[in-house]
Amino acid sequence: MVISNGMDRTKLTKRLIFLIFFIFFANFLANTFYWYFSIWYFDMIMHFLGGFWIGLLYFYIFPAENKSFYLIFKILLFTLFIGISWEVFEILFNNIIALNPFDFSDTLSDIFFDLAGGGVAIFYFFKRIMLQ
Repeated sequence: MVISNGMDRTKLTKRLIFLIFFIFFANFLANTFYWYFSIWYFDMIMHFLGGFWIGLLYFYIFPAENKSFYLIFKILLFTLFIGISWEVFEILFNNIIALNPFDFSDTLSDIFFDLAGGGVAIFYFFKRIMLQ
């Protein structure tokens, strides 16, 4: 289904569903095989993919307007909000369970990769999802 602003919503829906299942499956494998501990950069990849998914989710929830700096700013702000919310949840969960102590550099790295994924999602959406 094509919406009036040129967005192919069906294509976006398929990509969102595929990506979230891929993220869940990768997270399942990572927890099963301890990839978060044995592959030092795996957490960065997962946060990048999560940020990418959040960026595309913004377009799904709020159909895209014209390409503008303001739209890019809103998407990055949305991604930042979700990323910070996740980090707060992670910190609270780790304090309750006492799995890992708080690591500020890890938190900043996670937020950076969330934003990087959201930024790539913006360009991906404009090039692949928006109709020419």
